[in-house]
Amino acid sequence: MDRTPAPGPAPAPGPVAAPGPVPARPPQVVTMGRVGVDIYPQQVGAGLDEVESFGKFLGGSPTNVAVAAARHGRTSAVITRTGQDPLARFVHRALRGFGVDDRFVTAVPGTATPVTLCEIFPPDDFPLYFYGRDPAPDLLIETDQLDLAAIAGADLFWATVTGLCRDPGRTATLAALRARDRRHPTVLDLDYRPAFWDSREQARRWAAEALPLATVACGNLDEWETAVGTRDPDEAARRGRDLGLSLAVVKQGPEGVLAVDGTGSHREPPLPVEVVNGLGAGDAFGGALCHGLLSDWPLGRTVRFANAAGAVVASRLSCAEAMPTTAEVWHALEEAAHAG
Repeated sequence: MDRTPAPGPAPAPGPVAAPGPVPARPPQVVTMGRVGVDIYPQQVGAGLDEVESFGKFLGGSPTNVAVAAARHGRTSAVITRTGQDPLARFVHRALRGFGVDDRFVTAVPGTATPVTLCEIFPPDDFPLYFYGRDPAPDLLIETDQLDLAAIAGADLFWATVTGLCRDPGRTATLAALRARDRRHPTVLDLDYRPAFWDSREQARRWAAEALPLATVACGNLDEWETAVGTRDPDEAARRGRDLGLSLAVVKQGPEGVLAVDGTGSHREPPLPVEVVNGLGAGDAFGGALCHGLLSDWPLGRTVRFANAAGAVVASRLSCAEAMPTTAEVWHALEEAAHAG
């Protein structure tokens, strides 16, 4: 692989400069879990030892999903915790700039807001390095701090398997899922990060606890294997459905996406793009999936839209700032149709 440093593309337009007020309307989409600051190199194809300049971006998978949903016009909020430091102020300012309600974001004194660095070797090599996650404040969410009424009342709730990796966040995540009483859509992002677990078996044990509380599960082949013990996409979806899921979404990289619900199976091929950074693609997919589910679209349209949203972000440098608008996703689909 040629790893000669090359200038990276300019990031997509980011949030507005001035944060706005907390939205008065209750959030339609509530996500819960990881937040942090992504420090991404501006040089593509360079190791961290060679990178000369970096950009600072809002990060954390469920946080990015809240941003992505807001890009599609959904009122959204994230439940998470930060350190009590300047980067926490950046997180709040960025969330409000993206139009995401930050009322459920609180600080943990004595901890640092996590930082994530990455290396960018397109098309499929993006090593991540996590700092400030011992303990991570977003894993210190306490059950008695949750607004269970807001969680239960949201049109869609999104939690992650990463949120189950340690207490008290694990207990809080399960309490939030139980508060939904399996109201659809309640989404479990399978989001398996080996660095946060002692073993895959430990992650499987807690995923098994959470899956029956959800109505939708979404993940890649490795994440489904962690959750239900198989990498076969059809079998993974079947096992998820057997646990009571209304919808199982299996992302298969170059093989596209398999989605299975009560109407049957839908397979969506990948949308061809020139990959710059694939790290935010799954979160863009997630936010677009939220929009499709809340729009009551047919399964095929929802998956096609979410797949295209992920492809758009894979062609950009950052994560949160790269989340596309609805119009950008439809435009990408139109361009792909014409190219085909």
